[in-house]
Amino acid sequence: MSTGRLSHSANGTTQEVVQRYHLAWKASDLDAVMALYHPQIEYNDFFQNRVFHFKQLREYVRSSMPLEPQEVLEHTDRIRFDEDTAFIQYRITLCGGSGLVSFRSSEAITVRDGLIWRINEYASLIHEQHADNSKPDSRRPATSRLGLSARQLGILALDLQEYFASAQPYLDPGLNLQQVAVETGYSRNQISYLLNQVLGQSFYRYVNHQRLKHLLLSIDHSPRSAKIDDLVFAAGFNSLSAFYTCFRLHLGITPKAYLKLPGQEQSALRARVQESA
Repeated sequence: MSTGRLSHSANGTTQEVVQRYHLAWKASDLDAVMALYHPQIEYNDFFQNRVFHFKQLREYVRSSMPLEPQEVLEHTDRIRFDEDTAFIQYRITLCGGSGLVSFRSSEAITVRDGLIWRINEYASLIHEQHADNSKPDSRRPATSRLGLSARQLGILALDLQEYFASAQPYLDPGLNLQQVAVETGYSRNQISYLLNQVLGQSFYRYVNHQRLKHLLLSIDHSPRSAKIDDLVFAAGFNSLSAFYTCFRLHLGITPKAYLKLPGQEQSALRARVQESA
């Protein structure tokens, strides 16, 4: 873990301000962080293509800070400078709905008049670790607004994954987005944003993917005499055409070709589908 060593291509004020900012984040000191923001700050979160200003930042920062014992902020490189701008890279781990979620992030921080005037943040989800069910639930509450930070979007992804795994709502052929929103506590817009803008897929493509995972496990545990069509509808697919399209999309072959494969090759393809988002 980096100790926040400084390069020498910045003016002294920028170095001092960014070093204080760096230490305030390490200490999870919300008030100290907010005190370093210029009243006209522009905070660009490129993960969700949103811009935050001073009045919006307190809740945004609070929700992003590591506060629980398992949560940690690790700086992965020294702080680098280019005149009035500093560059910080870090990995942050927070408690999600079903375990720990980690992000790799980088920030370009511009200082003017002794305060932070602009931040450009880039983040990506890099790791998910499921929690021990014997431990108390430490999930962070779902937010009711669309403006989710990169960390909150990761938590939403974990919550959605956990809901589909435990409740198996995809078995209902009439499942819709509103039902999922009600059951998970998120809004329709938040879930749609996650699926379309972050995961790059529609709601129904996501749901059919979950149905396909269920179906492949059903095939593996069903007698050879079982009819594939029966298993398809039992998995929640509402038409054979939707099933065939989904199957070819994720496995690259037809169901008939899949069933002719040796068991080891079927297992490899099934594992690939189960691991994919």
